[in-house]
Amino acid sequence: MLHTIGRRLLTVIPTLIGVIVVTFLLTRVLPGDPAVYFAGPAATPDSIAEIRKKLGFDRPLPEQFVYYVGDLAKGNLGNSLSTGQSVVEEIATRLPASAELTLFGLFVAMMIAVPLGILAAVKQGSIVDHACRVVATVGVSLPVFFTGLLLVYVFYFLLGWAPAPIGRLDIFYSTPDRVTGFYLIDSLLARDLETFRAALSQLILPVVTLAIFSIAPIARMTRASMLSALSSEFVRTARASGLSPYRVVITYAFRNAMLPVITTFGMVFSFLLGANVLVEKVFAWPGIGSYAVEALIASDYAPVQGFVLAMAILYVMLNLAIDLLYGVIDPRVRLEG
Repeated sequence: MLHTIGRRLLTVIPTLIGVIVVTFLLTRVLPGDPAVYFAGPAATPDSIAEIRKKLGFDRPLPEQFVYYVGDLAKGNLGNSLSTGQSVVEEIATRLPASAELTLFGLFVAMMIAVPLGILAAVKQGSIVDHACRVVATVGVSLPVFFTGLLLVYVFYFLLGWAPAPIGRLDIFYSTPDRVTGFYLIDSLLARDLETFRAALSQLILPVVTLAIFSIAPIARMTRASMLSALSSEFVRTARASGLSPYRVVITYAFRNAMLPVITTFGMVFSFLLGANVLVEKVFAWPGIGSYAVEALIASDYAPVQGFVLAMAILYVMLNLAIDLLYGVIDPRVRLEG
């Protein structure tokens, strides 16, 4: 197992190097000059040149890149020009908010999409099957920002059932003591049920927004994989042996249909990391996505580079986890590796 992990990590080193190079170059060609932005509208050319020199933007690109890589080797992603804070500290503070939202949304989508896909495959051509297709079509067709705005309009503005979309907690509640950074977990650890309910109520609409987006690909892949497994010879043999329908569907068919579904989970999770940027802006969620958008508007290079690098590392770790999970589900994959 350790040998497999080490081999996988070696293969991702070129990917991370490419991400670092591309991100560095792309941020330098973005429209706008950070020195002009932070000098202010009344700045003189001399003051702008002084700020540019202080920030190191007057150096040649190769020299800037060498300094940037040297800082990365020390674990230093630089400081944000907008906030003056360390990018590493800002990402560490905001990442749990994005992770809580993304993981909760993916969990809700999985709890709905997987049973729906299984039922649609078992009862092919039934009302459940048609409902699965409708849900998949709607989920793919609606952009996440439109879904979020629609949910806010209906459940907050019209019905008044949901709290105001103002972030992770209402202004009348205090933040729980930080243990994991996940408000739901931290409030339960502190045995503060009021804060837990407040954090959960703020999560519902953004989570539903992400879940609607995620249900479609997971349900469609589950249905397709189950149809393929149910038509295989070993399932027909299991049925002929007199096994119960539940055991045939879950133990035999679903386990053999899980690999494509797991792959879809990984793809959906990576899509949600990008969709989070829009959802966080709609719901004023203080996550890493909104942090990157604000930095991009201000032409603040360090947070943008830190955001892209953090997303690349998360994606690499996710792929590694999926590869290891393949071996747990199907021993043949582990033996072939």
